[in-house]
Amino acid sequence: MRISEGVEWGLHCAVLLAVLPPDAALPTGRLAEYHGVPAAYLAKHLQAMSRAGLLDSVPGPRGGYRLARLAGEISVLDVVEAVDGSTPAFRCTEIRRRGPSAVAAREYRVPCSIHQVMDRADAAWRFELAKTSIADLVAMVAQNASPVALRKGAQWFQEIFG
Repeated sequence: MRISEGVEWGLHCAVLLAVLPPDAALPTGRLAEYHGVPAAYLAKHLQAMSRAGLLDSVPGPRGGYRLARLAGEISVLDVVEAVDGSTPAFRCTEIRRRGPSAVAAREYRVPCSIHQVMDRADAAWRFELAKTSIADLVAMVAQNASPVALRKGAQWFQEIFG
């Protein structure tokens, strides 16, 4: 399974937006600057998150993006599905029905064993992502991030929001 870097970018942006002052928003360019990523590519992911109802797009000179819901109400899975879609990583093509051991379709009474295992793994992965919110990530960042990085981030915020 490969998750796009857009998911990583979207999650980092959601964490940053979660700590904004109440009525503030950040434009794509500022979010891209903070994370050192290309603004045009980031914009595509932020728009997907906005279409999914995770971000609000605020027009005007002090506009940009902000969370559409409370950080505790947005899960990591919400961001993953907004950016990468909800299609399971595994797609069974039923190759067991080909080759020398193939039998009539009526003989296949249950899904392929490999398909069953992959579905269980996908469900476990999604369950874990669904139970972790953006608020949880904010708390983890506050606890685990470098104090120097936190000070630099706070200084960046101070320059923008005064």
